[in-house]
Amino acid sequence: MAEVLQLPDAEDRETIYIALLPQIKNLIAAEQDLIANLANITAVLHQAFNFFWVGFYRRIDDELVLAPFQGTLACTRIHLSQGVCGASASQKQTIIVPDVDLFPGHIACSSASRSEIVVPLEYAGEVQLVLDIDSDQIDDFSTIDAFYLEQIIELIKQRHFDSFKHKYQE
Repeated sequence: MAEVLQLPDAEDRETIYIALLPQIKNLIAAEQDLIANLANITAVLHQAFNFFWVGFYRRIDDELVLAPFQGTLACTRIHLSQGVCGASASQKQTIIVPDVDLFPGHIACSSASRSEIVVPLEYAGEVQLVLDIDSDQIDDFSTIDAFYLEQIIELIKQRHFDSFKHKYQE
């Protein structure tokens, strides 16, 4: 069954996020596979906001490995000591970068990227994955984006708690 995204006729991001949250919750509730849900979440965010790049990186050992995304070609592996994604995973916190050219150690997967937000998903004291969103506009992200993207990360964590728990039982 195909899903249909219902977007409000609004310009402000907060109104759009408020409309998206229950839709994302319903969308991922119907699917057990983490990767399938990450793929749909990237599609929803890309379609709703027309961001330049939206994607996830999964943590495997000391690297972040590319997972589902929407946008141009991406860096495949990022060490935890590199870039905005590595900083977010290492610091276990959301990072908003208004101008990526001013972020020390920024990894330029695309020269069109101008600002970035990265939101980590932490389980058992370790970041399991990060949501990375790039914009081709300077200073395109705010605390409103952080607030709602963190809620989306929490939905993923709740829905796939068993996936993350299983990793620690092996």
